[in-house]
Amino acid sequence: MSDALLDVRALSKSFGALRATDRVDLDVREGETHAIIGPNGAGKTTLIGQLAGNLRPDAGRIRFAGEDITALAAPARARQGLARSFQITSIYREFTALDNVALAVQAHAGHSFRFWRPARAEARLRNPARAILEEVGLGGRADVLAANLAHGEQRQLEIAMVLATRPRLMLLDEPVAGMGADESQRMVRFLGTLKGRRTMILVEHDMDAVFTLADRISVLVYGRIIASGTPEEIRANPEVRSAYLGEDAED
Repeated sequence: MSDALLDVRALSKSFGALRATDRVDLDVREGETHAIIGPNGAGKTTLIGQLAGNLRPDAGRIRFAGEDITALAAPARARQGLARSFQITSIYREFTALDNVALAVQAHAGHSFRFWRPARAEARLRNPARAILEEVGLGGRADVLAANLAHGEQRQLEIAMVLATRPRLMLLDEPVAGMGADESQRMVRFLGTLKGRRTMILVEHDMDAVFTLADRISVLVYGRIIASGTPEEIRANPEVRSAYLGEDAED
């Protein structure tokens, strides 16, 4: 689509004889929450790795904000405004929540990590970091070591670090993975506050989260997108019901 923030065409990646992504077409509009779902082994993490620049595609093209970024490495894509969170929380566990976000602010500003001068001591880093922690609901936990945060809080902190880079597109890889019911509900409510204000690609197995948050959904099976559409269209799609949703589609 010409008006898409992210426009992916014929993206392919193989590992030996395994075709992990097979001529994937995908478009994501500004301000949209676009979920990518599919069974284990469908190629979702491989696709996100290619979008983030952690994996180089064998073929295909990725355009972001009108520019071809197919050949750009992950750091260059991050500078262009793509930010990724991971299935496994990626934080500095020995630092406080405030330190973590302040360091993300510092990195986005293009400065090196000066560990001997704690980032939290600098107002130009500390103030925006505190504001972001407030935004994600961790304002009262700023001075707690990341290692001592609950699992759900660590995932909130990781998203705070993503927000600190001021992304135009957030790639969220299973943000509710490993959470209990209460933590999952809190995360879904928080991500709901970002809808319309942030552009997000959401890779998630939790179908309640997907159908609550997504504006559109793309279904990936054996490396191919078999359907894209609104949540209502995806629920009603016979091929999707057969390939992935199964009995859940009857709910």
